[in-house]
Parts: sequence; C-alpha cells; structure tokens
Amino acid sequence: MTHVRIALDGRDLLGEGPHWDADAAALVRVDIRRGLVHRWRPADGAVSTTVVDGEVGAAVPRAGGGMVLAVGRALVLEDPGGARRVAARVEEGIEDNRFNDCRADAAGRLWAGTMSRSRRPGTAALYRLAPDGRLDVAIAGTTLSNGIGWSADGRRMFFVDSTTQRIDALDFDAATGAVSGRRPFAAIDPADGLPDGLAVDAEDGVWVCLFGGAAVRRYDARGRLDAVVALPVTNPTCPAFGGPGLTTLYVTSARHRLSAAQLAAEPHAGALLALEPGVAGLPAGVFAG
Repeated sequence: MTHVRIALDGRDLLGEGPHWDADAAALVRVDIRRGLVHRWRPADGAVSTTVVDGEVGAAVPRAGGGMVLAVGRALVLEDPGGARRVAARVEEGIEDNRFNDCRADAAGRLWAGTMSRSRRPGTAALYRLAPDGRLDVAIAGTTLSNGIGWSADGRRMFFVDSTTQRIDALDFDAATGAVSGRRPFAAIDPADGLPDGLAVDAEDGVWVCLFGGAAVRRYDARGRLDAVVALPVTNPTCPAFGGPGLTTLYVTSARHRLSAAQLAAEPHAGALLALEPGVAGLPAGVFAG
C-alpha cells in the first residue's frame, strides 16, 4: 500500500495549483479563496507567502524569474522584484467566472482555463497565452476547466472539464500549440468524485484528484484505471511531481465546503500531502513571456 504523509499542514481553504520550481527546489501552490501564493522548500522547510488582491487560481514561474498569476479573470505578470502588470483579461462582464488551473507547455506557452463558479454550462474556456502576449481560445464552451498536462513525447495533451466527469485527450502540435481531435480518455463515475487537477508521469500515466472522493487515481497511457490511492482528506484538488528526480507526488487539498463535523473528523483537510508512487514525473514547464 502506498504511504501518504502530511508534507505541510497548511490548512488551505482552497489549496490548488502545485508547481515544482526546479531552479529553487521549491513547491509553489495557491490558496485560491484567500488570495495567497505559498512557496515551500522541502530541504530546509523554508516558507514564504505572497498576498494577491483577489482570488488567485494559479501561479506559474516565468523564465528568468517572477511569476504569472491567474487573478480573477486576468493573467498578471509579476517581475522578480514584485512589480505586477496585467498581460490579458478575458470574459469581461461574466462576473461569475474566474481563472482556475494553469500550466505551461515545453515551449513556454501558458495554458489557462476559466470556470463558472455556479457551473453555468459552456460559459468558460481554455486559453493559450503565447510568450509574445498573443491570447487565443484553444477550447471554447467549457464549464469548469481543471487539469492540464502533456504526454512525455509532447504529442498528446490531457484536459479536464470537471462537469463532463472525464479526462479528455487531444492531439497536440508542439511547434504551434494547436490542439485537435478531442476525445474521451477516461470516464469517472460521479459517485467516485469530481475529476479535478492532473499530473502526467514519465510513463504517460495520468494522475487525477477526485474532489469529494478522497482519492487520487492513475490511468495508464491507454486510459485504463491502474491505481487508486486513498487520501485522508475528502477534497484533494491537484497533484504535481517534485523533489529530487521528480519521484514525489504532492497533492493539494481544500477545507471549503466541509461542515464543522467533517472538519473535526479531518484535521488535515487543506494540507499538502505527499507520496512516492514508484514512478517519476515530467518536468514542469515555465512561462517564457
């Protein structure tokens, strides 16, 4: 049985978006509702926190330093010194929406999905922000954009629109960033939880968190259920590989939407979890803009 440990008992209200910053040997994550960006270095336990004005869906390191922050419906570039400027805004007038999961591909493009807080069908989208600042809609008509990842050879992209209850695969053109041929990769029964964030390992296994399902699952390269790891929290949100050799799988979690009784029964809700699944992950991309 895979051992799951509490890496950091952060008690995040809505912990999300873990990203292993290899240059700093640190894990970056956000607490969306509180507008916080946390950085934690496992080697010595060093912790730092940046406050953002608004809900922050994701924080992805930039090449050369700084971060790109998904704040509300804006993508904000933060310089190494802390100065910030808006790179793009989307979905003006749709107050119900905000950015959610974001990931950078190997070419340094940022992929940023929005979500409807009230789950209004088809009102959100997955966007692609090029290093030169061009913003395009990659997938229109989504509802709750979540997990984003790529196969080891860069020819497939994986994407979760949570309300569909599945992980989708798309053909990916690494040279242009174009996606096509969207198709189901793995379906998840609603009784098992809501598919949330994902991470891809070096064998093209796709690890997905089941929000409300107290588990993280692995689907093999063909989309077959390969492993289920039970977690001590009801609401895991997103996995990310990190640590030396990328052999540790970190998992963020949430406290929000839990009753007082549930919180009493789950003292580690909102913690950052960790496990060694026996397979290494792929390096996380950084935004080149």
